[in-house]
Amino acid sequence: MPISIALLAELQHEAGNSRKMIERVPTDKLDWRPHEKSMTIGRLATHIADIPIWFGRTINTDEFDFATAVFNRDVKENTSAILELFDERLREAVDILHSASDETLNASCTFRRGDHIFFQLPRKTVLRNFCYNHVYHHRGQLSVYLRLLDIPVPGMYGPSADETM
Repeated sequence: MPISIALLAELQHEAGNSRKMIERVPTDKLDWRPHEKSMTIGRLATHIADIPIWFGRTINTDEFDFATAVFNRDVKENTSAILELFDERLREAVDILHSASDETLNASCTFRRGDHIFFQLPRKTVLRNFCYNHVYHHRGQLSVYLRLLDIPVPGMYGPSADETM
């Protein structure tokens, strides 16, 4: 079985969980943050929606340099726009991953900032650590934000305190 098949299955399954979390973000609270050092809930949800862009950055290049990269730090104007961004980025990631060969996924890519190399790993490992785990981490943060706003947290791997499955 090609490596991409398992990676695609996880991406598509977890996309449903990400979507459930983003759907709960209230448009009227996009500027809310639990602490001055924290992202706003709108920025956090937009970041989660944008993370699938890293599939292309990982698979389509041998090297990514943070020193020269341009990043989108915008916050979408409402929850619907955040979901639209998520759907667009997810479609792109699925297409890119679907066409990735085992040879490509086993080949190394380098992430750096100028001369400083953060890591040089097989693409499949970068996808796991920098794409999948990255979104899981921020989704966990978003669940805490929702709890603090007294918004029911959706169940993802079983029931939550707010929902039965």
